[in-house]
Amino acid sequence: MRVLAAMSGGVDSAVAAARLVEAGYDVTGVHLALSSNPQSFRSGARGCCTIEDSRDARRAADVLGIPFYVWDLAERFRADVVDDFVAEYAAGRTPNPCLRCNEKIKFAAVLDRALALGFDAVATGHYARIVETDGGRELHRAVDQDKDQSYVLGVLTAEQLAHALFPLGDTVKGEVRAEAERRGLAVARKPDSHDICFIADGDTAGFLRTQLGDAPGEVVDVDGEVVGEHDGTYGFTIGQRRGLRIGRPAPDGRPRYVLDISPVDRQVTVGPREALAVEELTGLNPRWCGPPPSTTLRCRAQLRAHGEPVEASAEVRGDEVLVRFDTPQEGVAPGQAVVLYQGSRVIGSATIDATRQLVT
Repeated sequence: MRVLAAMSGGVDSAVAAARLVEAGYDVTGVHLALSSNPQSFRSGARGCCTIEDSRDARRAADVLGIPFYVWDLAERFRADVVDDFVAEYAAGRTPNPCLRCNEKIKFAAVLDRALALGFDAVATGHYARIVETDGGRELHRAVDQDKDQSYVLGVLTAEQLAHALFPLGDTVKGEVRAEAERRGLAVARKPDSHDICFIADGDTAGFLRTQLGDAPGEVVDVDGEVVGEHDGTYGFTIGQRRGLRIGRPAPDGRPRYVLDISPVDRQVTVGPREALAVEELTGLNPRWCGPPPSTTLRCRAQLRAHGEPVEASAEVRGDEVLVRFDTPQEGVAPGQAVVLYQGSRVIGSATIDATRQLVT
């Protein structure tokens, strides 16, 4: 079986490739060049798109004795991930670029090219599991709950899962680092990547300002009173508490949270925490990891990459999914993904479009 191993230059993808080599697969390593100017992305070991990372990936491939290539996907990454990120913030939504990268780059552009070149599968260092059943392959949470990445893989279709391998899903991170040491991989102690790879200094608001320019407006309390000013609605997300630049205490003396973002009139609405509570959401463009549900299903819904899933029900309505929570949820941001689970199995995902708040 011919496998293309995506090697980011980190410890996880290096050990994933090593395990496949040891298991007897015919493995070729590939590093994805996602910027035409890698110096504009993170330097050091915090990102996954740097010159250092490409060199680390090549050294790991040399240790494993496998062929290694660099694929230039900078133009595709810019269009499908970076431009999408900017456009979503401009529209008042909060996107997840890692999820979009998995959907558009690693398991669309890369997988399509790999299959065209005669490879049977693409492997990554993601922490998730694929379980073989009589009904086909299922995507499940990783054994290491602290590192589980099934949320950002919830965009994969059944066809993509049929050609995906996640060799680390049954292992905790500490064991992966220890294994890298034993195998003589220099990345064994390399720090994990953090934040958004294409924002070099980690200043998301500053990056968006360079892309969208200053767009000053008002911060308005839920009762309509103007309580502050801002430089651009792209600096806010639903549920945010810090950095609101409110000029005076709220009339009731309670902390304020972002309730609504309106780029058209450049207005950010804030209010008390209880006003964040929502009973249901509408998700668009659902993607199913298997056959789409034909009826309302009981499930657990995860609303952010590092959150915990909550009890819910989901009703499929064509290109929409209506998700109702058993308990009201706070800080549900349009643009993020809602990923549906049954037990540890990922059922599918959708992009949050709208929410319905409790009537108080």
